[in-house]
Amino acid sequence: MTTQKRQLYILDTLRKEACLRVTEMADKLGVSESTIRNDLNALENEGRVKRVHGGAVLSEPLQVGNNSFKSRYAKNLDAKRAIAVKAAQFVENGDSILIDASTTGYCFACELSKHEELRVITNGFEVAQELARNPSNNVILIGGAVNYNTSSVTGLLSEQIIKDLYVQKAFLSCSGFTIERGMTELQINEAQLKRKVMESCQKIYALIDSSKFGKEDLTPFSSIEEIHKLLTDERISPTWIEKLEQSGIKTIICSNEADNHYE
Repeated sequence: MTTQKRQLYILDTLRKEACLRVTEMADKLGVSESTIRNDLNALENEGRVKRVHGGAVLSEPLQVGNNSFKSRYAKNLDAKRAIAVKAAQFVENGDSILIDASTTGYCFACELSKHEELRVITNGFEVAQELARNPSNNVILIGGAVNYNTSSVTGLLSEQIIKDLYVQKAFLSCSGFTIERGMTELQINEAQLKRKVMESCQKIYALIDSSKFGKEDLTPFSSIEEIHKLLTDERISPTWIEKLEQSGIKTIICSNEADNHYE
């Protein structure tokens, strides 16, 4: 595991636990205690954790997240993290990007901690809070109706704001994906907002963990032809790999060790 991935794992652990002990994390990751201390020192220098006796806590524990968001965030977390690590490689300093309010989007936002001067548009509370930690970023949380369960903002006002913007890259997840209907959403408002994003963005990166494949939810918002690259995790079935190859979708299968491309 690289230093970056190890530090991101530490941050994910701290988001779920009140405090992290150096000895426990060293045992869990199979590294020395001095390595964990060095990681914590580096994260403290970035302002992301606060050192306490024997361990560390988050400098600013996540306050916005509700139980629904936290529950969804914990599902398939390793897959989301693998996708997020790879997706971050497609972002350059100074890029104009849009990130949705999904938990995969939040994992992706956490991966962008070392990027600078990003111009970020999002409808997700947690995404906005995470990226606003870096003062060099310009983060816009679009306005509209607040959806507590999804920790997001949607509605006509949000759609109008998106319509008036031009974004280089959008990173979107979904609740279901099939070849026939593309990316689908259970929440109609979320799907409508993402449709507007499709009209205002140069490139669409689909961040879809393998549990979403073969599921069709209520409202489609993106056909497969509109996807620039699709990123998924290594649990995807061989059947689905074949379907993606046949459909011509540029697909990246992400793991903690290496990434395979099917383009």
